[in-house]
Amino acid sequence: MAFAGYTFVPKGFSFKPLFMIRRILVALFSLSAFLPAAFPQKLKKADKVTLGNLQDEIHYLSDDKLEGRRAGSPGEKLASDYIIAAFQKINLQPMGEHGSWIQAFDIYEGKQIDSSTRLTINGKDLLLDKEYLPLSWSALKKVEGMPAIALQERGVPWFVDLREMLESSQGNPHFDLESAMQDKVKEVGKKGATAVLFYNTSKIPDNISYNPKSHSETAAIPVLYVTREGRRKYLKDESASLDVKIAVGFSDKKRTGHNVIGFLNNGANSTVILGAHYDHLGYGEDGNSLYRGTEKMIHHGADDNASGVAAMIELARLLKQAKLKKNNFLFIAFSGEELGLFGSKYFTEHPTINLSTVNYMVNMDMVGRLNDSTHMLTIGGYGTSPQWGGLFTRNDDKKYFNLKFDSSGTGPSDYTSFYRKDIPVLFFFTGIHGDYHKPSDVADKINYNGELEIVKYIEQLVSDLNDKGKMVFTKTREVQTGTTARFSVTLGIMPDYTYNGAGVRVDGVSEGRPAFRAGLKPGDVIVKLGEYPVSSLENYMQALSKFKKGDRTTVNYKRGNDSAEAIVQF
Repeated sequence: MAFAGYTFVPKGFSFKPLFMIRRILVALFSLSAFLPAAFPQKLKKADKVTLGNLQDEIHYLSDDKLEGRRAGSPGEKLASDYIIAAFQKINLQPMGEHGSWIQAFDIYEGKQIDSSTRLTINGKDLLLDKEYLPLSWSALKKVEGMPAIALQERGVPWFVDLREMLESSQGNPHFDLESAMQDKVKEVGKKGATAVLFYNTSKIPDNISYNPKSHSETAAIPVLYVTREGRRKYLKDESASLDVKIAVGFSDKKRTGHNVIGFLNNGANSTVILGAHYDHLGYGEDGNSLYRGTEKMIHHGADDNASGVAAMIELARLLKQAKLKKNNFLFIAFSGEELGLFGSKYFTEHPTINLSTVNYMVNMDMVGRLNDSTHMLTIGGYGTSPQWGGLFTRNDDKKYFNLKFDSSGTGPSDYTSFYRKDIPVLFFFTGIHGDYHKPSDVADKINYNGELEIVKYIEQLVSDLNDKGKMVFTKTREVQTGTTARFSVTLGIMPDYTYNGAGVRVDGVSEGRPAFRAGLKPGDVIVKLGEYPVSSLENYMQALSKFKKGDRTTVNYKRGNDSAEAIVQF
């Protein structure tokens, strides 16, 4: 929960022999130790098969050799191969791209410094990272000149010491060095500087580093930083004229994520989608780990979300055996969810079936930790169709679960992408726990019997809906997710987490909320909120934290090539 070169496993290949010993041992222990008191003590033969499969699938997907299944990694490929093999064994049809099981999509990792980038002073190339670095918001240009450090003239690069800026702002909690540097670049650019080389002679650390994922507005001229080591070596004589040559080049750094898609074709006019994301955090390289240790650790992701993938595979197997012919079934293992719903958003923007034929979507994310005391199962998306209400009234609901309902069609998982396309959704979730986004989310902590009952419960729901026709969609309240800032107001937008440009692109607008009243629409890019520039999702949230209910301000945004401003009241 919230990111080429495939060799497909031969049809009929099974990974089960890898788990035979584990299955026997785990089954002997789990049937008594993990079974909630409300669950039957004796399992039917079919349930034992499902239980054993869940154990095998979760243990494999969370094994060390998959190295945390980071989207676009070799571990993701091992996981997708495993899922493909499971789909093949069930006799699903591939429904990815070009007749394959796979749908590939790009994951933007930011800007990387090209080999063409260099800073030369008096004929000597400075060492990248050690003696200098370009700032990620620098212009991509070549510049030459003969400036003196202390003399700032038109038509040459300027040297700017950060000392005064840092010392005058020391103790100011609102001071932002990068913003101050950007303002300085604009100021000296108007005075004729062709480039800016920042350096720092103060004792105050500036903590400047290259930020590959910066969304700051690109400067009009090249901007570089000379480190303390570079300054001591090349900038000792401020009166000397230096022969300076600058070249700055960046390129987009990307990796490729892969959705895995299988289809059960019943020849029906409508299709039910069942999905779960299979990516996790790898070693925490993308900064979304809650692990605070210093040792590099694999994040196993057994509950998040090997549990959901295993449930989806078992539902595919069970629905293949069932006689529910009023719907087709599409099974999607999404990647890139941990990075911001990349895979599900890509699918809904590039669907491999006609989305107008989709009846509803069921999403399973973290369904492996049903608490044996509370039996709490959260079902999200309850408000996305008026027909959901009559579905959860069976007397046996309370036999196994204490159901908690959330009406919203949006949240930090893949069902949000389908809600955005006006598709009714349901989201199954057993709750956050202390191992969430940590290496300790391992297979031995899964409540396998609890997950078995969830699989059976979803299967029964799908069966109950078989003769109900196509579900009616309704809009719901929307949930803001993802920030370190604390704020008491919202604009009422859903950000596009896959957007890598400057600003925050609007993916959806809630009716009746401030953004809706201000006239914002999906696709608009917010660049300023009040006096606060917006270059990324994080500083957008930081800007929101400056306002309280009842405040009135402006929002600046871009719609295509046009810029606009509107009044918003929180």
